[in-house]
Amino acid sequence: MATRIESGVLCALLVFVAAPAAAQDATYAVRMMTPETALKAAQAALRKCRDDGYQVAVAVVDRGGIAQIVLRDRFAGAHTVRMAIDKAWTAVSFRTNTTELARVTQPGSPQSGIRHRPRVAAVGGGLMIEGGGALLGGIGVSGAPGGDRDDVCARAGLGAIQDSLEF
Repeated sequence: MATRIESGVLCALLVFVAAPAAAQDATYAVRMMTPETALKAAQAALRKCRDDGYQVAVAVVDRGGIAQIVLRDRFAGAHTVRMAIDKAWTAVSFRTNTTELARVTQPGSPQSGIRHRPRVAAVGGGLMIEGGGALLGGIGVSGAPGGDRDDVCARAGLGAIQDSLEF
């Protein structure tokens, strides 16, 4: 009988000790960019495109793809706002910069169907924002003459905030 009681106490003790580990597995912590950081990235990207002579829209989305900041220059086309948001969303959603996504989803490739999904912008100008080993969001630029030039402006936005994200 004493052995049964000791076994019961031991089992109860094991359950009590294991409970915190199970609770820890049920949740996780995430890091998010502040609106000020997102704004700084967007302003730097817009400034780079202006300096290069392009009127664009810039969008920064959070890690879930929700727009935090959208800036549209005076003469940027009406389509550029939605396209900038979709480029940033695509980079976050697929965890791939959009220039790379454009490359791997060419017609005839096994992943070409991705291009037909709503909101997917398989064209340059959308970059992931990463820091400290985590995906924090995305930045999208639309309106420069070509995705490669949109990429240059988006990279300027990343450059403006990268030091503050590496913690």
